[in-house]
Amino acid sequence: MVFESKAREPASLGGPKESTAARAVRRLIAQIEFGRITVVLPSGGHVQHSGTGAGPSATLVLRRWRAIRRLIGQGDLGFAEAYIVGDWSSPDLAALLELAARNIAALDNKISGFWPVRLLNRARHLLRANSKPGSRRNIAFHYDLGNDFYQCWLDQSMTYSSALYTDPEQTLEAAQDAKLSRIEDLLNLRGGEHVLEIGCGWGALAVKLARAGARVTGITLSSEQLAFARQRVRKEELADKVELELIDYRDVRGTYDRIVSIEMLEAVGEAYWPVYFKTLRERLSPGGIAALQVITIDEARFEDYRRTPDFIQRHIFPGGMLPTKAVIAGQARAAGLTLVSTQSFGDDYAKTLVEWRKRFLAAWPKIEAMGFPERFRRLWEYYLCYCEAGFRAGIIDVGFYVLREADANPGV
Repeated sequence: MVFESKAREPASLGGPKESTAARAVRRLIAQIEFGRITVVLPSGGHVQHSGTGAGPSATLVLRRWRAIRRLIGQGDLGFAEAYIVGDWSSPDLAALLELAARNIAALDNKISGFWPVRLLNRARHLLRANSKPGSRRNIAFHYDLGNDFYQCWLDQSMTYSSALYTDPEQTLEAAQDAKLSRIEDLLNLRGGEHVLEIGCGWGALAVKLARAGARVTGITLSSEQLAFARQRVRKEELADKVELELIDYRDVRGTYDRIVSIEMLEAVGEAYWPVYFKTLRERLSPGGIAALQVITIDEARFEDYRRTPDFIQRHIFPGGMLPTKAVIAGQARAAGLTLVSTQSFGDDYAKTLVEWRKRFLAAWPKIEAMGFPERFRRLWEYYLCYCEAGFRAGIIDVGFYVLREADANPGV
């Protein structure tokens, strides 16, 4: 590992404050093992470092030394917040975040933040627990930003979860339709089944399943989503086949031939995972099938992740918590369910996020006119790049998980 000085640093770098911060930067990037980084200092100087392993090449432009103080004191959450307020930038934000993700094991002890800060962040996260009132607040925080906002950059189906690219040349619209079709296949519909959709979003899947001959009950905690989805059902003349309700999954009664839940488990919260899987088991009719699409976190990262709330939990999905693949299998087993098949497609989520980001940035003038400030643009750009980086680095993944009751006949 070597440092390469690509530009002579101005005399101001010799000042006590700047030289101390510059040394901190050098010590930090010296931990990088995979890829290459160039840091542009506030003074105009450049510092570079190359790891011994292959990885992304990225540039960090420091506009204020405060960004480094936030990183050291508040960890990666502080660094994210420094980006949101403009303390640093990058010509390729996704590449920089992927570089950090691929080197997270080496960087962890340098960017974990001071323990009082970690404790405070943990306390804030716990206060956003997904009790029934808490879940309504947490869901509204993200999904009730307005249907007009989401229509600016989602595909026409308003599907806000990973697409499934069955062809590298597919459009986002085609890939989202392929994903919905795959879920229909996993549910093994034969006609006339009653399907419960936990977290029905804006109604795209409910409409598709109803067209396939199912009767669908969809539930959500977002009043904005509910209004849009109900309008969609009426427009498609499917009101006799689709019923949509504003209700918590814990309050659902009755049994269903099929249950589907797309990227909703992530919003349940660790304390409520047993309740969620117990609900699946209790609401599933004998011989029924439950199909989940879930974002998971790598097993090796889970313990650190569950102790220290990250940027997503603080600013995007309050109360959220990603499970691991082993957690899904274990929670299902404990609830009396059997995991019968899985299919991972994390690379497709990275592609989906790239397309969302392109559309979000292209639509920004329209979004800004709705009253969203520049700080919101930087927040969401960071969010989309942060998630893309996680999928590319393999820290997070997404997959389908098909469940049956443990004693069910697999031939049904």
